[in-house]
Amino acid sequence: MSAPSLRRYRAEDRAACLALFDSNVPDYFAELERADFIRTLDEIDDEIVGYWVIELEGEGIVACGGYAASDGDASIAVLCWGMVRRDLHRRGLGERLLSERLRRIDAEPAFAWSVLETTQHSRAFYARHGFRAMCEQRDGFAPGFDLVEMRRPRNGVVDGEG
Repeated sequence: MSAPSLRRYRAEDRAACLALFDSNVPDYFAELERADFIRTLDEIDDEIVGYWVIELEGEGIVACGGYAASDGDASIAVLCWGMVRRDLHRRGLGERLLSERLRRIDAEPAFAWSVLETTQHSRAFYARHGFRAMCEQRDGFAPGFDLVEMRRPRNGVVDGEG
């Protein structure tokens, strides 16, 4: 596998990102979530949402994901729509994408926490990066897709721990 390159999302990446989403249905996303993902892609504004893609030579865009400040609390960065093309899972691309997003969030003084909503299928991945489940709702996204709310403190350290 060639070295992955990370760059900001551009409008012309939309179809490739939708193909990434589609490759993860039904194992990681429910089809009914696609409309929300489309809405997010169509509303990306670099001032509000940081969204990135990873490209591999000869493969094109193979991963995407971003974050934005929470509407309700500017000290919270909300991770949004992180995904890797299904046939490339477990090759470090998700780690690279998440690490880059967390590095950027941790470098921003306004953010004290990173939060995300994920499913039971990806919960362990995020837990390995310092996220802790705060609550879980059975079938919260769709039947068979539990909603797991997780959070991580800046630099993965709770005040007084480090």
